[in-house]
Amino acid sequence: MKRKSVQPVYSMCVQPSFIIGTNNNDGSYNFAPITWVSVTHEEGDGYLLVISMFGTKRTKQNVIRTGMFSANLVSTEMLPLMDYFGSKSAKNGKKNDVTYSVSRGAVLDVPTLDESPWVYECEVAKSVETGDSTTFFCHIRNIQIDERLSPNDTFDIDLSVLDPVIYSGKYHSLGKMLGEIGDFYNNN
Repeated sequence: MKRKSVQPVYSMCVQPSFIIGTNNNDGSYNFAPITWVSVTHEEGDGYLLVISMFGTKRTKQNVIRTGMFSANLVSTEMLPLMDYFGSKSAKNGKKNDVTYSVSRGAVLDVPTLDESPWVYECEVAKSVETGDSTTFFCHIRNIQIDERLSPNDTFDIDLSVLDPVIYSGKYHSLGKMLGEIGDFYNNN
């Protein structure tokens, strides 16, 4: 394969898309799409959800104020809702021009989207400021998953059931499951 060098302005950070749910000062809910989401390992067998937010959006202010949020994985069926939340600012009033169903978290008092097939309920453990971005390292207090999933272990998640939206500057979906670790290495 031949490669060429390009300026470091391109972003090909392939990331799952989430809609972050927070509580406003008045107790109402707020949702915003965020794609800078990953995980990192912490002590023991646990891991932290890592999420970065840029700017001064209300969602970021709510996370800083309350220290908790929900991270609702976006399925391809939810893409119009994600695009709506990304196109409408909470600064211009409540985001209720489209219909969606909201519940409360099972462990934390955070709003969750009923349409999401995978929901993290998170509590901030630590935050780091880098320029206009804040990166939150969060304890996952609960995970709600689609009833069609029956994982056998940590890595046994059928992404084709979740059908996540993947973002890399444009929206994408997944193709097919290709195999497991060790399926492609020839030991001979």
